[in-house]
Amino acid sequence: MAAVYLKRKIDGYLAAWKYDPNRKPLIVKGPRQVGKTESILRFAEDSYKNVVYINFVEEPKYKLITEDGYKTDDIIRNISRMDPSKRFEPGETIIIFDELQEYPEIATSLKFFKMDGRFDIICCGSLLGIHYKRIESNSVGYKTDYEMTSLDFEEFLWAKGYDRTAIEDMLWHMETLKPFNQTEMKVFGNLFLDFCILGGMPAVLREYIQKGTFEGTLDIQKQLLEDYREDIRKYADGMDQTRILNVFEQIPVQLAKNNKKFQISKVAKGARFKDYRGCIEWLRDAGIIRICYCLNFPELPLKGNHGDTKYKIYFFDTGLFVALLDDEAQEDLRANKNLGVYKGALYENIVGEALSKCGYGLYYYKREDSTLEEDFFVRTQQSLMPVEVKAKRETAKSLRTLIESDKYPDIQYGLKFTAGNVGVSDNIYTLPYFCTFLLKTYLKRAEEHLPEQEYADGTP
Repeated sequence: MAAVYLKRKIDGYLAAWKYDPNRKPLIVKGPRQVGKTESILRFAEDSYKNVVYINFVEEPKYKLITEDGYKTDDIIRNISRMDPSKRFEPGETIIIFDELQEYPEIATSLKFFKMDGRFDIICCGSLLGIHYKRIESNSVGYKTDYEMTSLDFEEFLWAKGYDRTAIEDMLWHMETLKPFNQTEMKVFGNLFLDFCILGGMPAVLREYIQKGTFEGTLDIQKQLLEDYREDIRKYADGMDQTRILNVFEQIPVQLAKNNKKFQISKVAKGARFKDYRGCIEWLRDAGIIRICYCLNFPELPLKGNHGDTKYKIYFFDTGLFVALLDDEAQEDLRANKNLGVYKGALYENIVGEALSKCGYGLYYYKREDSTLEEDFFVRTQQSLMPVEVKAKRETAKSLRTLIESDKYPDIQYGLKFTAGNVGVSDNIYTLPYFCTFLLKTYLKRAEEHLPEQEYADGTP
């Protein structure tokens, strides 16, 4: 059976990039196996007469193509010597340098390819964040970056056959506060729970789409996790390998606690923050985790308004987070859709993942005396908006305090994600979890005229 191609958001980006007369060489970053190479090759084969694909892991001999220098003619000449079948027709050729992390020096050539202008260039690879200072210094001003992640819920819906009409209908419910009907809530709620369990890794979703069941998906997720562990062993230096792996394994355990702040002291016996500082950043730069920083105070601006020692850590893909849970929790979750002790952690990770995929930085707030705590904050052009994630239909005490108190002048409205329907009460807008991926679009549209309405048949 031919592999199903999963439509991705990068498809439209690549098409627009090709038709930009001022396009620069493109670097596509992202964690391993999120579909970078597949999407790029599909685009290249559909859009160019000649595709020159070079993979520095599979064919390390190509690291020699710069031995005569980084100018376009020197590189083309050396590629042709190694493989005379490769064709270089100006205006009709794209060159793809894959696994860039194995040979970041090739980024020096991007300046010359841009100045030459005869060939289009795309570079991609995993773990690029680890080497990115080097890549950036070699190509500054002569490349464009695109960060690719695993599929978000919108791309998951595309894979399930839903089109733009369904997405616009969701936005309409959010903007008008007209409740979803029971069928919509059940269908989208179940799809969203499936997405929470599966995550957005293409190999996992392809198995799910083709078989129509969860069969085999956990095995694929566990293999992906093992691949990530192997990457840590391969690319991390010395003692840091063990410490990075310790952090990696501890994330679901610490998210399951009531106090979800990541505590280095719990990672290993005698662990100290100063010993682990670089390990957290390594995982972040590799794209494997998202760090959610604790604000010094809930006010604008967000950047610079936080310390470096208080944070929560989320997996970049909730399906992989789920696959790290203990076997009993796995079985209960997949067979009975019972989230158990991990319920709050699961929903918080999925909302954090969705916010990150929307392009938001992740921030939370917890007052020193623990009397006020908020899960996330996003900013609009005009204000700061607290975002609460509720696994149960509870009152949002901290959210109300932030909105109503004169101490927080940047905050006028709040958002709450729950398993319930849309609604509004006391300037708190309630939305179903499955709408999280639309938050940035929703806030952008609502920026000038958030409706002043009373409660509307949803969970307040």
